[in-house]
Amino acid sequence: MMTTRFGSNSISWLDAACISRPVGIITRLSALLLAMALLAVPLQAHQQKSGLVRSLFNANTGNLELMHRYYLHDAEHVTSEVFGTPANLLESSDDRELFASYVRNRFAASMVDSSGGESALELSYIGQEMDGLFIWIYQEIPVPGDLRELVIFNSVMKDIWPDQSNMINIEREGVIQTLDLSGPSDVGRVNLAP
Repeated sequence: MMTTRFGSNSISWLDAACISRPVGIITRLSALLLAMALLAVPLQAHQQKSGLVRSLFNANTGNLELMHRYYLHDAEHVTSEVFGTPANLLESSDDRELFASYVRNRFAASMVDSSGGESALELSYIGQEMDGLFIWIYQEIPVPGDLRELVIFNSVMKDIWPDQSNMINIEREGVIQTLDLSGPSDVGRVNLAP
């Protein structure tokens, strides 16, 4: 550290700047207060409380493919809370399957046909995988022929965090429609009529 001499004491250039300019003291105090504020952030600040589902109408397969993405830390927390035992999704395939089961039990879709009738869609479970900070859950169903409107129910993680934000992107023929199921909202509808 570069130092300078004032009288018989040796001090740093930063201290010298603070002595010679009152603004330096304010800047240093501001930096200290900012550091203290950042350290005081609650430990749960890293919980994202958000999920994303990509719903893709795949023209090649003729399926509606659902790809659920959740932050690993949030998924572990929810799995531990719901099932009452510590979960380690990173190391345990059983824990990942438990979380996948949890997601499948809190996510549903139905269709409205051209006559206005609504019927539940029986989604097939494909599997799950880890990808960096995320866990992915995969489902699919053959696209129904007379689909005019898609109705989505998604309450994943809302039993733990009522303010959970669940975003669903529905992609069909290059058009993306988004449902934002935040807070108390668990159901959304997307018009898919030509």
